[in-house]
Amino acid sequence: MLQMATLISTSNLNGLRAAWRKGMGGWIERTLPDVLCLQEVRAPQEAVESIFSDISSSYSSRGKELYKAYGLCRIRGRAGVAVLSVFPFEELSFGLKGLEEDVDSGRWIEARLTLKSGTKLTLVCAYVHSGDSSDEEKMAQKYRFLDSATSRIEELLLEKGRELLICGDLNIAHTPLDIKNAALNTNSAGFLPRERSYMDKWLSLGLVDEVRSLCGRVQGPYSWWSYRGRAFDNDAGWRLDYELGSPGLSSKARKFFIERAPSYDSRFSDHGPVSVEYEC
Repeated sequence: MLQMATLISTSNLNGLRAAWRKGMGGWIERTLPDVLCLQEVRAPQEAVESIFSDISSSYSSRGKELYKAYGLCRIRGRAGVAVLSVFPFEELSFGLKGLEEDVDSGRWIEARLTLKSGTKLTLVCAYVHSGDSSDEEKMAQKYRFLDSATSRIEELLLEKGRELLICGDLNIAHTPLDIKNAALNTNSAGFLPRERSYMDKWLSLGLVDEVRSLCGRVQGPYSWWSYRGRAFDNDAGWRLDYELGSPGLSSKARKFFIERAPSYDSRFSDHGPVSVEYEC
């Protein structure tokens, strides 16, 4: 029997316009995900619409219609998330309940859609605050966002007849396997015990870290490399970008890949896109 495959990708762009200039379009042409979650779009609406129109042309040339949703941050040049999908959106919602500050905008989209197999999916595209361990206010913003995200994940997991997938830059390296230099970063935002405990909680609720489940307990693979120093050349990275799926969806995850550019100067972002193929 012919199996149906759905490719879902997530990518932090570090700015849509810059990523587009640096070759993001070529990666989309080669990969053509069925669903693409984007973070740090960081562009005004007219720029987003123009570039998304060009992306749509890549799909239409292959006979596919592309549906687009984006949530812009109310602070200029910050955050911004988007979902591009070949499956129509049955319902969309933006933001997390109780988070009304501008700094929390452009960080959470929920899209309900149906995959090729008929699987009903609630897809979340999330961009968690990066935080700063030397700035109490920024860490408070991050923890507040993570608290609200946890409450929402608990609600979504209770919904019957739907699978759940959380995609995005969660700005947390979960375990020492997810960061090259764990011992040197015990006090760094993104690897603090309290931050990592949220990942523990989400997995205890039943979500599955798709990449870790598929690759096993190996060091890495990383999805972010600092622009500073020789982090990229030395593969001194962090794994910050995830697909966390409900058990039913996770059972259908078959393979993954992380797009690591061949050289420092050929990447379109400091993050590498993460893609998982699901047999559904």
